[in-house]
Amino acid sequence: MDRKNNPLDQFAVSLATLMIKLRWLIVILAIAIAGAVGTGMPKLAYDNNYRTFFSKDNPELKNFEDFQATYTKNDNFLLVIVPKEKTDVFNNDTLGLLHFITEEGWKTPYASRVDSLTNFQYTYAIDDELIVEDLIVNPGESSTEELARKKTAALNEPLLVNQLVTPDASATAINIVLQYPENDLTEVPEAVSYARDLRARALEAFPDHDIYISGTSMLSNAFSEAIKSDFTSLIPAMILIILVTTAIAVRSVSATLSTLFLVILSVIVAMGWAGHIGIKLAGPSPSAVIVILTLAIADSIHILVSARTAMRSGMTKREGIIEAIRVNFLAVSITSVTTIIGFMALNFSDSPPFRDLGNISAVGIFAAWMFSLTLLPALLSIVPFTVKPKPATAARPSFLTGFANFVIGNYKPLFFGLGFVSLGLIAMIPRNELSDEFRKYFTEKIEFRRDADKAVEHFGFYPVEFSVKAGEPGGVSDPEFLSKLEDFSNWLREQPNVTHVYSIADIMKRLNKNLNRDDPDFYRLPNDRELSAQYLLLFELSLPYGLDLNDRINIDKSATRVTATFDGDTSSKRMRQFLKEADAWYAANAPEFEAPATGAQIMFTFIAERNVNSMVRGTLLAVIFIAVIMMIALRSFSMGLISMVPNGLPILSAFGAWSFLIGEVGFAVAAVASISLGIVIDDTVHFLTKYTRARNEKQLSTADSIRYAFETVGVAIIINTFILMAGFLILTLSAFKINFELGLLTALSIGLALVLDFLFLPALLMMFGKDNPADTAPKNDPEQGIVRSAQAA
Repeated sequence: MDRKNNPLDQFAVSLATLMIKLRWLIVILAIAIAGAVGTGMPKLAYDNNYRTFFSKDNPELKNFEDFQATYTKNDNFLLVIVPKEKTDVFNNDTLGLLHFITEEGWKTPYASRVDSLTNFQYTYAIDDELIVEDLIVNPGESSTEELARKKTAALNEPLLVNQLVTPDASATAINIVLQYPENDLTEVPEAVSYARDLRARALEAFPDHDIYISGTSMLSNAFSEAIKSDFTSLIPAMILIILVTTAIAVRSVSATLSTLFLVILSVIVAMGWAGHIGIKLAGPSPSAVIVILTLAIADSIHILVSARTAMRSGMTKREGIIEAIRVNFLAVSITSVTTIIGFMALNFSDSPPFRDLGNISAVGIFAAWMFSLTLLPALLSIVPFTVKPKPATAARPSFLTGFANFVIGNYKPLFFGLGFVSLGLIAMIPRNELSDEFRKYFTEKIEFRRDADKAVEHFGFYPVEFSVKAGEPGGVSDPEFLSKLEDFSNWLREQPNVTHVYSIADIMKRLNKNLNRDDPDFYRLPNDRELSAQYLLLFELSLPYGLDLNDRINIDKSATRVTATFDGDTSSKRMRQFLKEADAWYAANAPEFEAPATGAQIMFTFIAERNVNSMVRGTLLAVIFIAVIMMIALRSFSMGLISMVPNGLPILSAFGAWSFLIGEVGFAVAAVASISLGIVIDDTVHFLTKYTRARNEKQLSTADSIRYAFETVGVAIIINTFILMAGFLILTLSAFKINFELGLLTALSIGLALVLDFLFLPALLMMFGKDNPADTAPKNDPEQGIVRSAQAA
């Protein structure tokens, strides 16, 4: 055994020897520690509020919460009803269904308001008296003439068309507004359960209709449903990959099961820790389980392959285990630390679930690191793990030896060719467009996505709210303010993608007409402030409980709410453009009034940009830390810098390739750089540690050191790359788009890292490696022969 007398190797040998000696105690301690920490797992719960994606300091979230404090919270269910016979909704059967859901909708847990065609507060005049009543007085019992009149009235009402009824009356909607006290995580699932039960009861009584449920409450619930769907399908698939891949790599059932045991303990430690500190699972954070399962196996594979190689050369099992720990201790430690740094950089994210993903994964990777160096050698010394020795005389040049010779012989074309391709891909990064549309966060496996897709066929989907401030109490009745409000509302209706605008200006015009004997010539804003205030007061006094204007006008009547609803195809780019245009309109036409825009889609529109900006700082800091670690570990400033080239290029190239594959990036993609940086560096670390070992300990030339690195660690790198890519590609099967993007882009980075580590890194070393004259000839090293023999086998 060619052990050098450096302190690190001595420590690794002593550690492995001790773990084998105390093997049963180590196994018991590992199980006890994992069990103790794992008691936190029952404390884990799913956070069902989409607001959890935004930090408390997020300005868009603050604006949204201020808006809801002024008016009402707009968590809602939107039930879209479509008659199957393609008739219009103004028939007694459909109106009876509407009435049933409207009445039962008030019983929805936490419901504060229900709006539909049947209870819309229709106004008209009899002489000088204002009549306010439900639009449909006798739902399900109206005459043909009455239905025709109500249809005409509804389709001429700006507050209804494209909001609660389509212009052709082919579909209608019911909006249930909810006020969650936010005391319990079961509130949203409780309301969703009632809404689905209500739909089932409605369809049983009125089977000739289709009913689709969307809204922000369904959005919130969809996040937890996507998580549960992933847990039941993706985790078993990942475990199967671990079993199959490890079994093929080490050809030992006992070693494979030992590895699986280690990985599961790592997951238990991470998730138990998360439960103990009170982390609520949301968005991408539960994917930490898949990430840990994927990454925890990497260290074990390197150790197992090295142990198998050593035993194949004639060492005993005990010697082989100790040697495997010795030669991998530095690399395993560096890769674990750098991967942890990459995930810890997610704490710079503007989105709390990504911080949780980073922290949970970091704890799991730390646990896997510790278990790999302690529990794994103990387990291997207990279980039957045998390898048939093969004499070195039977060695033949392995595939990797031939591959190394190819790279060495063509290092200049590879260096410039791959460098050119990488730079070309990097140049394509600006083609990616930031886009986040919460409807498209889910695949069609999730009910919310299926129903939302049906809903947008008939109605808009993304409401944008404006709180237009008049500047003084009672100012909403001022004719000048109402005139500007009407102008703004009309401007909104002219904008692309806007399907509906809800403004009190339309209510004031209708009231002015009603209180002037329903004369159509008076369908305009009143020109007297006192008269406007009287109209508004009279109307409010006539409204039933729950259908007042508190959701439209603030308490002192100094501000009012305008809602512009956008269609389901509105991109984030279009939304950002619209907001700039809205600000420009106010600056040019009503600079004296404030009207900040807010809403769920506004928040999601800017989350990607904020996440990118925040993660740039985190990733740069991670790069600096990792570079310093590499310099210290490799004992070379230049090698530390060189190591960052093949680590940075795959990530940047992957972003460039993404512009061709997808072209749109959401806020999940901002986290990929730091995650990938911590992962792709693993291959580089293992390659360079073997390379520097050959250079420093064996005094090999640059070319022979590259051959040595390929022969000693090439197989393990290939196996690990396959496992890592498979693990992250499994995330592309997720019902959650954020996981899909995270998985696909990370897998792409890992794949490109293998290409660059096997082709570009050796070429880079050949370009800048310096040989002593005595080192130019290939060395006939005994350990090379051992490794070649094992690889050839």
